[in-house]
Amino acid sequence: MTESQRSQRLFFALWPDAQTRARIAKQARVLARRQGRPVAAENLHITLAFIGASGPEQRSCLEAQGTQVRVEPFCLELSRVGYFPRARVLWVGPQTTPESLLGLVVRLNRVLAPCGYRPEPRPFAVHVTLFRKANPVREAPAFEPVPWPVRDFCLVESVSDRNGVHYQVLRRFR
Repeated sequence: MTESQRSQRLFFALWPDAQTRARIAKQARVLARRQGRPVAAENLHITLAFIGASGPEQRSCLEAQGTQVRVEPFCLELSRVGYFPRARVLWVGPQTTPESLLGLVVRLNRVLAPCGYRPEPRPFAVHVTLFRKANPVREAPAFEPVPWPVRDFCLVESVSDRNGVHYQVLRRFR
């Protein structure tokens, strides 16, 4: 199979800049004493729309449709630690979700439909996964607020190799 024919695991995401990523990772290290498997700092993100396995035609459609989405820049403030018991994930997210972010997700869900995308049936939960296989949290640990200026969103590929999973930003949409 040639490079142009291979399937890719794709998703749209908010991708933090280097400074924001470093601040999130620093706060995660503070929590690390009692948690599960940490997510690598370079993999920290917020998933907006998980596409899954995609061929070259679907990727082209996704990229073309992504250019149709416009949203004003906004700022997130990550300060709330939470736990998804079923997935055993410890995460951080905002206390309140900016309307601009909700609008971005709604627009993406709508414009990606012609590409075969079907939105997740569960409500959108804004979060950055910090730990997988995490222990249950009885009381949310403190997390020093991290401001995240959002200026774009990305189409990202999830790549698995012998060292684990890493993500590659394929395209940014301003």
